Formats: sequence, structure tokens, C-alpha cells
Amino acid sequence: MKFRGTFAMGMVLLALFLFSGCAYVHSKTPFDDDLNNTDLGEKRGTAEAYSVLWLVAWGDASYAAAAKNGNIEVLKHADQETLQVLFGLYTRWRVIVYGD
Repeated sequence: MKFRGTFAMGMVLLALFLFSGCAYVHSKTPFDDDLNNTDLGEKRGTAEAYSVLWLVAWGDASYAAAAKNGNIEVLKHADQETLQVLFGLYTRWRVIVYGD
């Protein structure tokens, strides 16, 4: 009896370890290595791309598209944001650029 409880607990912990972040992941990452001295600028622009069911993808998450959407001529900083639901069944990539 005691072995079953220990085994079940071990399997639950193993499953949590292996599958953590599979249901929902939302991460934000800066594209800069010197964040203390970053000048963001006056303007902000974003661009997004999407994927559904690993079969269909659309959008333009490029720096150029984000700069165009924000009316930015000089890029100073960029961030990346990723949202995934259920092993990537739905995925959104977002690029955020800052500048003048």
C-alpha cells in the first residue's frame, strides 16, 4: 500500500516536471545586452504573427513591419513576446520596437 502511494506521488512529480509550461507559456524577452543604458525613443511599434494547429500561420512579426506600424525611422531597442497555448496549438509572436 505504501509503495503505491509513493509511486503515484513520484509519477505526479515526474509529470509536473516533464510537462511544465505545456498548457500555457507567455514570455517576454529583450533584444539588448546593455539594458541599463537603453534609450527607448519617443515612438513604439508592434507587429504580430500567429499559428493555429501547427498547420496555418499568418502575419508579419518582422522589425520592418513593427517599425512601419509605429512610424519609426531609427530603431533603438526591440523586445520579443511569445504566447503559446496547449503545446503550441495556438501561438502568437509579437515584436515590439522602440525608436524615433
